[in-house]
Amino acid sequence: MSDAARRRRRWSLFAGLAAGVLIADQLTKEWIRANVPPGQPPVEVIGEYVRLIHTRNTGGIFGLFGESALVLAMASTVVIALIVVYQARDGARGPWLLAVALGLLLGGALGNFIDRLRFEHVTDFVDVGIGTLRWYTFNVADAAISIAIVLFLGVAVLGDRLPERLR
Repeated sequence: MSDAARRRRRWSLFAGLAAGVLIADQLTKEWIRANVPPGQPPVEVIGEYVRLIHTRNTGGIFGLFGESALVLAMASTVVIALIVVYQARDGARGPWLLAVALGLLLGGALGNFIDRLRFEHVTDFVDVGIGTLRWYTFNVADAAISIAIVLFLGVAVLGDRLPERLR
């Protein structure tokens, strides 16, 4: 495959994943806003282990930096631009796993960015745990960002040792 064809494929993968994450994130958040009122008890999906609950996060990841949605939205514009620059510089030429990570990261960043601009909070709704031992409530964008971070770590740690099928 030529270098130009490889770059086009990486860009398509990057953009397609970002768009898919963004659409899934916005559709699921819209469904939650329409069907699960804030403050309502959680709706069990898989017993007590996975539940749906409508929460509004005015801060950052894991609720840090509370009441700073607009500041975080402004910071997100820089992060979004850096993701696209990184894709242009390295993602389009590097392992396809890097393009996947960057696409997931961009889609997640855009999903939460849109919420912050529209509502001055991010809609979170997935609640996992056992009994009173619960993880932070999250959404599709947060899940995509978390997966992207794991993929970045894998690419960074394995580097040239990545199997050929992952390059």
